[in-house]
Amino acid sequence: MHASQIAEDYPSVTMDSEALAAARLLAEHRLPGIVVTDADQVPRAVLPASQVVRFLVPGYVQDDPSLAGVLSESVADRIAEALQGKTVGQLLPQSTGKPIVPVARADDTVVEVAALMARCRCPLIAVVEGKRMIGVITASRLLQVTLAKT
Repeated sequence: MHASQIAEDYPSVTMDSEALAAARLLAEHRLPGIVVTDADQVPRAVLPASQVVRFLVPGYVQDDPSLAGVLSESVADRIAEALQGKTVGQLLPQSTGKPIVPVARADDTVVEVAALMARCRCPLIAVVEGKRMIGVITASRLLQVTLAKT
């Protein structure tokens, strides 16, 4: 079985997409992350849902988690406002080099995809034909396919 056979349609966003819209997409579809592409559907980065959550939590609370318990409900209700006016590009973790995007070729085998996912520790892999993304394989999809054979 090849990557193209198990890849699924999957939403993607661009660097210039609204951060709040991307967060809603992640939440509504319960996605582990989302692939960030350029205008030609070439994968450029992965925005993990955990990174969006991290962006929502004020730095001082990340530094001292005990402060989370003393924040009022009104502060918690406004936490998503941190995404307003931001782009997806602003949510991506800052790295010293080119963002790592786990990419499988359409003809890669399930074992090659699994090895890539394990090595990158990423919950999803973009599947490309040429340079263009044709779908995504999530960790849960990969498990579904491999466990169906047992």
